Amino acid sequence: MQAPVRVLSIDIMRGFTLCLMLFVNDLFVPGVPSWMLHTEAQYDGMGLADWVFPGFLFMVGISIPFAIESRKKKGDATGKITSHILIRSFSLILIGILIYNGSRINPELTGMPRLLWLALLYISIFLVWNYYPKSSGQNEIYKILQVIGLLGIISLAIIFRAGNKEHVEWLETGWWGILGLIGWGYLTAALIYLLTSDKIFPALAAWIFFILLNILTQAHILQFSGIPEKIFGIVLSGNVPSLVLAGLTTGIIIKKYSVDKKKLVILFFLMGIACIALGFFLRQWFILSKIIATPSWAMLCNGISLLVLAIVYYLVDILRLKKWSGLFSIAGKNSLTTYLAPDIIYFACWGLNIPLFFYKQDHNMMLAVAGSVIWSLLMILFAQGLSKIGIRLKL
Repeated sequence: MQAPVRVLSIDIMRGFTLCLMLFVNDLFVPGVPSWMLHTEAQYDGMGLADWVFPGFLFMVGISIPFAIESRKKKGDATGKITSHILIRSFSLILIGILIYNGSRINPELTGMPRLLWLALLYISIFLVWNYYPKSSGQNEIYKILQVIGLLGIISLAIIFRAGNKEHVEWLETGWWGILGLIGWGYLTAALIYLLTSDKIFPALAAWIFFILLNILTQAHILQFSGIPEKIFGIVLSGNVPSLVLAGLTTGIIIKKYSVDKKKLVILFFLMGIACIALGFFLRQWFILSKIIATPSWAMLCNGISLLVLAIVYYLVDILRLKKWSGLFSIAGKNSLTTYLAPDIIYFACWGLNIPLFFYKQDHNMMLAVAGSVIWSLLMILFAQGLSKIGIRLKL
């Protein structure tokens, strides 16, 4: 059975949003324009950084129909695909929680410096979730490495302590971390797709349902508490699932109607305008706020994502103009490694006092911005270099 055709613009746009994530995460706040940064929680507005992550969530949703279809083409049964979705989601959520708690660590209570704990955590993560070739004849060694990584994670979790001597705290879910949010959004959208398959209207209905759920929870009409809120709060709030389901609905449309590519571009453009209009309409009651996760912000972000997709899809899949997108395509095909690998360099430089980040200047805006641009591009090449020597995360 023939494998599904790869839509090049999906990898490229995923890589583009990932590159922007690296860029905005590296920005030196005092030295760059405010429109590039995250907007304060209670302020009605958004900057570049406020779109980047929802743009990536949108691309997570777009990829789901193609990824699941690829597994079906290989002969995977529904049970096996469901198991893969659950394991992948749990892995993302677990990694997200561990990384999030790294910022809370009390070195004295834990018994080691924060940067050392984080460095060991990242090494363990790469050992467990690295993509090991199955036909290399080294399977036993790979299993041993995974066991070492798993024992490392368990040990680091056991010794972890936050708070202070009077009030010692352990790991908490908090806001789940970036990867945790991706895990919850992916889990919700992937299971919905598995139940509804390539039907557009059920996916659209699920998207609308989570938009309404986001509106009701933000308006305090619908409230959750206790264990349901503590464990499933990200899903029940509606915001993150609505962003991923916007992408899922778009992905199904691409998959079903890619024969007429020019009409797809027009449709994406119209959908984008409609989402932006709805976002500004909802702004009458809900401010634009990433931190608060308002429905107006989510719809505006979806609209921007659709407009960017229309441009990238037109350039890459219609005009076949791909030379400009090489680095983005690399990042899009190796997203998890590209996202996490730069942190290892941060830890090493901070821990060893290596002056690599000399460009972070509050008196030289051009140097600060240019430095972060170059940093994000170099980190894509760094992740690619790691993959060439067999270090590449795959969930």
